[in-house]
Amino acid sequence: MTAGAGGTTLPPMSRIENAHNIAALRREAQRRLPRMVFDYIDGGADDEFTLGANNRRFADYELLFKSLVDISEIDTATTVMGDACSAPIIVTPTAVQRLFHPREGEAAVARAAKKAGLIHCLSTLASTTIEDIARFNDGPKWFQVYVWKDRGLVEQALERARKAGFTGLILTVDVPVAGNRERDLVNAFSVPPEINAKTVSQVLARPGYLWDIATTSKISTANWVDLETRDMGIAEFLDTQFDRSVTWKDAAWMKEAWGGPFAIKGICRADDARRCVDAGADAVWISNHGGRQLDTAPATIDTLADIVAAVSGQAEVILDGGIRRGTDIVKALALGARAVAVGRPYLYGLGAAGEAGVTRALDILVSALRRDMALTGVTRLDALTPDFVRKSR
Repeated sequence: MTAGAGGTTLPPMSRIENAHNIAALRREAQRRLPRMVFDYIDGGADDEFTLGANNRRFADYELLFKSLVDISEIDTATTVMGDACSAPIIVTPTAVQRLFHPREGEAAVARAAKKAGLIHCLSTLASTTIEDIARFNDGPKWFQVYVWKDRGLVEQALERARKAGFTGLILTVDVPVAGNRERDLVNAFSVPPEINAKTVSQVLARPGYLWDIATTSKISTANWVDLETRDMGIAEFLDTQFDRSVTWKDAAWMKEAWGGPFAIKGICRADDARRCVDAGADAVWISNHGGRQLDTAPATIDTLADIVAAVSGQAEVILDGGIRRGTDIVKALALGARAVAVGRPYLYGLGAAGEAGVTRALDILVSALRRDMALTGVTRLDALTPDFVRKSR
């Protein structure tokens, strides 16, 4: 192991450079992070059936490749909701990323996305401010929100995002209440992580992480720290703000309040996809929150074709959940997705080695996409059509 800036203990760069797939970065993250933090990234709801199915179901779709195609030039560039990107891979919003690398967090992810030419999404519950992310990344970036009871707070956040140069808005709709994430309950996990009888041995076993936590500022939801009061911490305050009465009228209000490119994230039904279009969404984002909400919900790849048909070209379709290989991306694009989004892959990289790990994760996926397009006999994204894919018999 080697010491990074400020005493951070990181794996030798050779281990990161020689990580040839996302599974290898996952192992490196598991080496470096306390179990409670790793499980927060890695875990899902209940028995984790949906968590496993998201990735596993990709294998049930076969690729019918073309032969004797000139693949000397492969073009992965595209646009998503009007933003140009080097590849159809979106860096999806995930909360409090300083949990996984206390010194860098969202800053590392924003810089890595910028270098890769990919669209970066910032969570409303980020541990780095909207304005700081704009300093780290002047490329295409979107801001993620929920509908809160206090609409004034939402409007303030939207205005800050506009001023900081964010070009797209993502409304997450699959968290009416938090899912039953039992790994977190077993670990007595909290944000920020607290040392208690269950976690002390985990933290002591990862001295590099412990040093980082002890020598950096408190991890919090950076965009809302001014709302913390003596009687109520920020996490508790935010929980009170989740509006359990949200309907499609609120989604339409969000689109109007933002006034720009707008995606609704957390869709698994064709009829809800149509409602997204009716609410003015520019993109329908298929997601089951990485298997962290309703267990036994279908794998996202299994809902893709029906949702694409329901949308009928009136909105772009984005898919997340289980993306680990270039072939996963090729299959999703061939079945009608405009782009895929990834969360755990880059979080494993972040937990393993900060910005270098995120960069490696994104490079693995972009390189794999290019290679697997060539092997499929396709040189342009718009040439990927459903006839390249069939269900296993």
